[in-house]
Amino acid sequence: MSSTPLEEIQSRISRLQGLMAENGLDGSLIVQRADLFYFSGTGQDAHLFVPVEGLPLLMVRKSFERALEESPLSAVSQISRLSDLKRSMISACSGGLKTLGMELDVLPVNNYRLYEDLFPGVRIVDVSPLVKTVRMVKSSYELGLIREAARLSQAMFSQVRHILKEGMSELELAGALEAFYRKNGHQGLIRVRAFNQECFYGHIMSGANLAAPGASVGPTGGPGPNPSMPQGAGHKIIRRNEPIMVDYVAALDGYLVDQSKTFFLGHAEARFLRVHDLALEIQESVAREGRPATPTARLYDEAIEIARAAGPDWHFMGYPQPVPFIGHGIGLELDEWPVIGKNSGFVLQEGMVIALEPKFILPGEGLAGIENSFMVGPQGMEKLTLFDDAIQEI
Repeated sequence: MSSTPLEEIQSRISRLQGLMAENGLDGSLIVQRADLFYFSGTGQDAHLFVPVEGLPLLMVRKSFERALEESPLSAVSQISRLSDLKRSMISACSGGLKTLGMELDVLPVNNYRLYEDLFPGVRIVDVSPLVKTVRMVKSSYELGLIREAARLSQAMFSQVRHILKEGMSELELAGALEAFYRKNGHQGLIRVRAFNQECFYGHIMSGANLAAPGASVGPTGGPGPNPSMPQGAGHKIIRRNEPIMVDYVAALDGYLVDQSKTFFLGHAEARFLRVHDLALEIQESVAREGRPATPTARLYDEAIEIARAAGPDWHFMGYPQPVPFIGHGIGLELDEWPVIGKNSGFVLQEGMVIALEPKFILPGEGLAGIENSFMVGPQGMEKLTLFDDAIQEI
């Protein structure tokens, strides 16, 4: 039995074919797992060929039996050699195959060269911008799955005050929350498209670790457990009256939501509360102004204007190197389009899902801020992650 309805898959492929026709592509070969699942309904080892006109072909290496069960597509075949792949694609492309789209943002060079040798004389171009464009507007079916992930996120955050104890390490807290997630259906893997940006559930950090510089593409990332995994929870012991941020991604049935909240064992200092309120002001302003047809760069500029009221000691979106965005698309992957960032060229559309994360770094002390996942609606952004935004004092 397929998990994704046929009508949903057909709508996605039709939108991709329309963009392919506009950009002069004769066909596209989809191989990256998140994209493959999105357009075929299965994550098995397979190639999906989408001609600019006509039915797509799902060509499976392993497991053919599972692909037949999971994908609602009608043209599903088993292949063992790339030569079989080529024959099937040529026969499906009635107008000839001169320009082929592939996901060149993620396809390894060695793999690319195999396809280049397989299709001599065919121009291979990057189809990933078209794929990302289709994927960044969510259907009602996808939004239903995302809302389920948001409910899982709500349940996990509700557990923090029952688990968090003085003297436990960040890794101990992480393990307990991850166990709750897994018990309740979390898929474990957080898909990130960007190269070398692995993510394991998210980040849990406390005290000065919240302000530790690192390689994460976000405003902060924590030290991680060791230099080979330089982000996320570390060995630091959690103490009273210091900020503890849980920045975790819920992943259910393929779809993600991103949410972060700040906890204190004891009481938060007044300046943390003031900065937190400023982050909430930015979040509410962006959500209120984030209506369809709004340029995302304008929302970023407005957020920067509000942040300037914080003063020079409150570093907005990172220290010593702030990141040039305050929000990112989310769906099957953590880093989808659109981006709400500096000079970003996106325009909001109804049905986009975006994680907003206005955060301030207080060097040597920690971080104050928030993150929630929102859906762009007709009158602004609807918040999907509903755990209390206030700093949680335990």
